[in-house]
Amino acid sequence: MSSRASTWTSAPANSWSSSALPVAASPRCYASSAGSRKSAGGTLSFDGEAVNRLPPAKRGVAMVFQSYALYPHMTVFENMAFGMKLSGADKEQRRKRVEAAAEMLQLTPYLERLPKQLSGGQRQRVAIGRAIVRDPKVFLFDEPLSNLDAALRVATRLEIAKLHREMHDTTMIYVTHDQVEAMTLADRICVLRDGRVEQIGTPLELYESPVNTFVAGFIGSPKMNFLAGKYAEVEGAATIGIRPEHLAIGAGETDWNGEIIHSEMLGSDSYIYVEIGAGEPIVVREEGVTDRKPGEKIVLVPDAAQIHRFDAQGQALARNPVRGAA
Repeated sequence: MSSRASTWTSAPANSWSSSALPVAASPRCYASSAGSRKSAGGTLSFDGEAVNRLPPAKRGVAMVFQSYALYPHMTVFENMAFGMKLSGADKEQRRKRVEAAAEMLQLTPYLERLPKQLSGGQRQRVAIGRAIVRDPKVFLFDEPLSNLDAALRVATRLEIAKLHREMHDTTMIYVTHDQVEAMTLADRICVLRDGRVEQIGTPLELYESPVNTFVAGFIGSPKMNFLAGKYAEVEGAATIGIRPEHLAIGAGETDWNGEIIHSEMLGSDSYIYVEIGAGEPIVVREEGVTDRKPGEKIVLVPDAAQIHRFDAQGQALARNPVRGAA
């Protein structure tokens, strides 16, 4: 694995190569990067320097955990400065770095408070600040938003994105199983499954050109619809995939006739679940509020250029040159 500055990469599994903010890596890879677990093989390098044999404290890696891991009897200032104190930094250096990080994370008013006096989002920012003051070469974020409620997740996600822009010379590896976090935070995503790299690319590359059904199903919300049988045969594939946003509701008689079984209205979008006899219900996304009701008979019209073809092993085939882009 190599690490270069100013990018984020994201991955769900066991091994990756990053030059970006990773948003999903496996615990084994994560631990190997930090130095808390011995690498099974290969070379781990940061900025071209092999670090396999360096102890964790010498690697220039700072970690932010799923749990905040703050000392309850220490103030915010003391928690943020603790690592620097252990490393022998003088008092003035600790003060300057903590105050700078606190200003960046909007924590200045809370420096003399104890963790129990903070909200969950504030505690997570303290944990991030504790990592920042170490001035690391690499940040390792281990699902830092998973303990937060929905509103705080969004707010803290924005804080992390802002932090990445401001610390553009530092590589950030971000572990998550939430594809929304991966898509919104990563410069590049590395999707992993059972210790194997499935695909590496930008969020848009993975969305538009997934290499297999696993990646196709992981990226996108709601996930891609998969169909086999006659729907795939006409496309010369074992399975085809079509995203909810690439389906429309039309009129007439086709093999895509179906019946609405449920609809979800979210205000800006509506998700309509349609049974067409293809196994799982097909999800269609419509903009705005829908007046469609369960039991209504409809016909679906797929965007032919957006039909993804997969073979019997789930590997992507070239787009059908007649019906879509090659």
